[in-house]
Amino acid sequence: MIDGTAVGDTAVDTRPTKIMYVAEATAHGGRDGYVTSQDGQIELKVAMPPALGGDGNGTNPEQLFAAGYSACFHNALVLVGRRAGLDLTGSTVAAKVGIGPNKQRGYGLAVALSVSLPVLDQDVATKLVDAAHEVCPYSNATRNNIEVTILLG
Repeated sequence: MIDGTAVGDTAVDTRPTKIMYVAEATAHGGRDGYVTSQDGQIELKVAMPPALGGDGNGTNPEQLFAAGYSACFHNALVLVGRRAGLDLTGSTVAAKVGIGPNKQRGYGLAVALSVSLPVLDQDVATKLVDAAHEVCPYSNATRNNIEVTILLG
């Protein structure tokens, strides 16, 4: 390993060269409180899901992450598809975000993205999904950090 990169690995720098937008949000009370955005667009109660011992009377960070990742990945598909002149009619992206204990006595996440591209040939759809995975900021942020599975159906 040299400077954190295993020999033979090719590290790709996916950091932005210019910040074009900054989102701001504040949590009040952690997983049993509420979250707000600086611009007032988000004001949500958050609660632990029943599977983690909570009452489930609110959203949770995993749902918010799933919503963000699915929207971002779908936008990356649209961008790459438009550049290639492809028809993405009826396309959708659904995200599942799992949380559980990790080996370091903390918690980790895993993501499954289900992509539907109903009017595209399977080979074309696979290439489009691969290209979108390289473009999407959420994919770039999670790459080699958490398990991300992409299912094309």
